[in-house]
Amino acid sequence: MKTKVILSQQMASAIIAAGQEEAQKNNWSVSIAVADDGGHLLALSRMDDCAPIAAYISQEKARTAALGRRETKGYEEMVNNGRTAFVTAPLLTSLEGGVPVVVDGQLLVPWEFLV
Repeated sequence: MKTKVILSQQMASAIIAAGQEEAQKNNWSVSIAVADDGGHLLALSRMDDCAPIAAYISQEKARTAALGRRETKGYEEMVNNGRTAFVTAPLLTSLEGGVPVVVDGQLLVPWEFLV
């Protein structure tokens, strides 16, 4: 039987807090999205002065990282290198910033923050 690590709400909140702390250190105003391994939103925070669209974009990046099991930077690089068909791929955002969190080789949760 396989076991699966499940992200708790407390863990999702800790990821949001860590992202906000990093953003504050760098004077960034960001949106941070945390999704489960199926791409479903678990937590979202849009900091003051962050554009409203950032909340939508950060969710899409988190979902893409979850479903693709890879950083969204890879998709952006593919598009930039001429594989433009990825622009039309369903449930895929080809913008850098979505990062999956892996524990012992298992996708735990992707998270993303958007300046």
